[in-house]
Amino acid sequence: MGLPLHRVVRGTALGTVTAARGACVLLPEMFSRIGGRSIPLVFSFFHCRCLSKISVTSKVKMSINGEMSQRKVLTIDTMNPNIKKVEYAVRGPIVLRAVEIEKELQEGVKKPFTEVIKANIGDAHAMGQSPITFLRQVIALCIYPELLKDNKFPEDAKKRARRILQACAGGSIGAYSASQGIECIRQDVARYIERRDGGIPSDPANIFLSTGASDAIVTILKLLMTGEGKTHTGVMIPIPQYPLYSAALAELNGVQVNYYLDEENCWALDVGELRRSLNAARQHCRPRALCIINPGNPTGQVQSKKCIEDVIRFAAEEKLMLLADEVYQDNIYAQGCKFHSFKKVLFEMGPEYSNTVELVSFHSASKCYMGECGFRGGYMEVCNMDPEVKQQLIKLVSVRLCPPVPGQAMVDVISTPPQEGEPSYEQFIKEKNAVLASLAEKAHLTEDMFNTVPGIKCNPVQGAMYSFPRIEIPDKAVKEAKVIIYFYSLDFSSLNI
Repeated sequence: MGLPLHRVVRGTALGTVTAARGACVLLPEMFSRIGGRSIPLVFSFFHCRCLSKISVTSKVKMSINGEMSQRKVLTIDTMNPNIKKVEYAVRGPIVLRAVEIEKELQEGVKKPFTEVIKANIGDAHAMGQSPITFLRQVIALCIYPELLKDNKFPEDAKKRARRILQACAGGSIGAYSASQGIECIRQDVARYIERRDGGIPSDPANIFLSTGASDAIVTILKLLMTGEGKTHTGVMIPIPQYPLYSAALAELNGVQVNYYLDEENCWALDVGELRRSLNAARQHCRPRALCIINPGNPTGQVQSKKCIEDVIRFAAEEKLMLLADEVYQDNIYAQGCKFHSFKKVLFEMGPEYSNTVELVSFHSASKCYMGECGFRGGYMEVCNMDPEVKQQLIKLVSVRLCPPVPGQAMVDVISTPPQEGEPSYEQFIKEKNAVLASLAEKAHLTEDMFNTVPGIKCNPVQGAMYSFPRIEIPDKAVKEAKVIIYFYSLDFSSLNI
């Protein structure tokens, strides 16, 4: 991800080295390509391979042959080696250093700033975005049903809360649900998808509620993992990327197959690059899935309908499962850009594709106008999945019992917003539009701000919640730093000047 748009105050960029009253600890994202001195970095969070070279020193070090380590069944040498390969800078070494700096400030250590602004994760509410009243009203009613007697709550909120509670065991969202999710909520999600896609049918049996979209993505990746050597499963992911994918593939011992977005063409996806990446990967693994993030994270591009059609044809020709990460589908800012769901485009292409191409689409309560990250609500819809595989998927999700039921309830309210004529409609629309307008304003603000700074260039932010600038790093700084991310994010933050 890039500079989160909800972290920008009008006229002030909270992703620069000094911001408002404080300093930002910045995490550059994975480089798209390093050529000469021009290195695209993302202002704020996520992941760069250089992080593997940064170690976090613990307070106490034990000798490998020491008495304490001999008593441990689980040591760094005997633990799962795949876990050690996982890199997830969202909560990695630089974030830990930011916490240390905060403690130092609290203890009175003098620094040239008074506050640390942590831009390491896309958490809108943590940065002051107000929750949508209607969403919180329904959840409050579900959590404490006694409030259903309170006349302060609108009737449309009560109606939705009663429907959710009636579907819960014992009438309580504190009870477990079905592993695939509460049935009436899956029905509501299916109807929401049908409205979004202009009437294209959606079967609730193909909806799986999840602990955010991340949990659903990892679950599908687990299904894909098989083979070894040249038959080892590879998954094609965009670079720059959201590091969930690289981290999950490392944990699952899958093969990360990079394809590069075209920065010079506003981070466009080119099928020629997909083919290059696929052919190269087939020399050492078996690519079985293609991940698309639309709108883009961290690059903020919105895929055109033609681009999506080309990707679907490519997946059909090469027999790849499509994974469509669409969690920013409401976040569209640029004129002429429109969100097209992969499912809608797939079905509009006719039976040749709609009956054959395997597609899994993901959505979340954490992004868009909602920003309800803490509820951990999300879902996936599977299309054209083999029935036997689908049964295995149901078995796999049942091992974890069920997603958080309050998160499921949040997904339901998002899927069934107030309609025109209902008591909450006007306030809901006003709040939703205000959030999206604010994010759009900040998208233009960050783009303009970056492009006024010598040595920094930023493509138009068409959608999502991040800006992704390219920074020209002087040769002398590169030689001095050796590892740019360490030099920039850690060394600078430690200065006492």
